[in-house]
Amino acid sequence: MKKVEICVSPELLHLYEVSGKNVVIVDIFRATSTMMAALANGVASITPFMDLESCRAKAAEGYVIAGERNGLTADGFELGNSPIAYLDGAYAGKKIAMTTTNGTLAIEKTKAEAARVIIGAFVNLRATADFLIGLPEDVLILCAGWKGKFNLEDSLYAGALAALLFPQFDTDCDTVFAMKNLYQDNAHRLNLFLGQASHAKRLQNHNIEADIDFCLQLNQYDLIGILKGDELIAEKTK
Repeated sequence: MKKVEICVSPELLHLYEVSGKNVVIVDIFRATSTMMAALANGVASITPFMDLESCRAKAAEGYVIAGERNGLTADGFELGNSPIAYLDGAYAGKKIAMTTTNGTLAIEKTKAEAARVIIGAFVNLRATADFLIGLPEDVLILCAGWKGKFNLEDSLYAGALAALLFPQFDTDCDTVFAMKNLYQDNAHRLNLFLGQASHAKRLQNHNIEADIDFCLQLNQYDLIGILKGDELIAEKTK
């Protein structure tokens, strides 16, 4: 039977086998939520970068550049890391070059070996689960965390996704059992529970509560975000 595992930080990735698995990258506050908002609102593609300089250089090629560090828009970038910026087709048809504190790093660490790299967010949770259930490979859910540390929101999403993958998937990963139960115990009060998260408080300090509310909406989009070559694109699941 297919297996699912959860890695709660890229710093622990060396303990897991990546090769041949479908890897779901999760950075709920806010990178992967922002990526899904962008793709669902007509952005042509998103090219992720680990560093600011490489991302900034894409402006010369006609890309819209989005850069975030420590929750704030990086100097010289048109966009930061807000999903709200992409709503109502504000950047439809555009190619985005994006770098963030945690999420784009997690993509870079897995893209060479994974069977597929898929973007995980609450806004397309059900679509992602359905897509993975229809594939033959094992799944590794990689939480971007916060600068290498465990964070609550990514791990809670990982538990939510794992819960939807059962019974078509099995696991021998204790983290899956723990995070699945944590999500199921708190699914009825997601906003309240994740309001305690350290990164939610960092974002609240920057007065971007609307971003947090968006990131915790469930099943807004019936599509997935998937890496094809060096670009993230949208694919319909139905």
